[in-house]
Amino acid sequence: MCKFFCRAVSAAALLVMCLSMLVMGQGSVEAAEKSPVHELNYFKSYETEIQGAKAFRIEIGMDKDNLDYQVIPKTFLHKQLVLDMKSTKPGKLKKNIKLNNSLVKRLTISELERRHTQVVIELGKNVTEDMYSVHVEKADHKAGKPYRLVVDIFAEPQGGADENFKGVKGRTIVIDPGHGGSDSGAVGPTGLAEKTATLAVSKKVKTLLEASGARVVMTRDRDVDVYGRNATDRQELQARVNVGEFTPGANIFVSIHCNAFSNPEAKGMETYYFPGSVRGEQLATSIYNELLKDGGLAGRGVRTANFYVIKHSSMPATLLELAFITNPREEALLGDDKYQTTLAKAIARGISRYFGE
Repeated sequence: MCKFFCRAVSAAALLVMCLSMLVMGQGSVEAAEKSPVHELNYFKSYETEIQGAKAFRIEIGMDKDNLDYQVIPKTFLHKQLVLDMKSTKPGKLKKNIKLNNSLVKRLTISELERRHTQVVIELGKNVTEDMYSVHVEKADHKAGKPYRLVVDIFAEPQGGADENFKGVKGRTIVIDPGHGGSDSGAVGPTGLAEKTATLAVSKKVKTLLEASGARVVMTRDRDVDVYGRNATDRQELQARVNVGEFTPGANIFVSIHCNAFSNPEAKGMETYYFPGSVRGEQLATSIYNELLKDGGLAGRGVRTANFYVIKHSSMPATLLELAFITNPREEALLGDDKYQTTLAKAIARGISRYFGE
């Protein structure tokens, strides 16, 4: 009797669970149906120069902003770059576009399933991660350009991935580009936003570390709020911490920022760790020493602070202040691609030293 009853209860529980999953799945589908749909409506490609480097640029425009996209990893090893775009349909763009260029041969647009579009860029040769960049640009109505996804394919490597950073292979590293989206962070005298500089440097750090075998997770890889718009400071900061906490096997957390002060003469770089964190201090010190050696700016030391992201991270964590964006000279450096690469190499080298100690 008991055995029959238990089986009956189990069967009923299973039925309830299946029905719940069905309802939840239906809710997810309905939510996806209601999300804004981007329709592709613009295409342009041309040769250009970016910071003195030869490149081939592809622009794919659409009727709405805030595109949710990702670059499918590792496909570049097969002479392809694959862009996955959610809540998007091809619109009236050609499905196959031939491009007479040595770097890029063809572009194919296909709707894998309803409102899920994939763009495959066929390349002229094997391309590593430091030979392309992907970003979005706002609409330029004067130039007749809508909101668009921009892909740059470089003729030569740009990230300096030839350097091997020992000790990072097999490690999982969380990089947190400070600010983003509705939060610009500090702004320099000529208008450079902290969120822009920190993201540029963070992307370069990611490329360098991954080339040496590390797994790198970014709290954001484009200009967005991590938690979402109109979040409280606590919600946004906790969302960044959560990226590290919910990443299996995460070893360290590195938050990248630019300093600011009312006096434009303030200058230099510094790193922070949470008081009492021995490994946090080691991490902050290793990166600081490399930044000081390569960055060429005044050293302000390794310091302690109660910054939220390093206080609430369970793993060794550090917060970097690369330079004063409110200092005209240092703002110019922070906006320079080559100097950003210098900073990224120093950070990667400091992380390498930390794991080797």
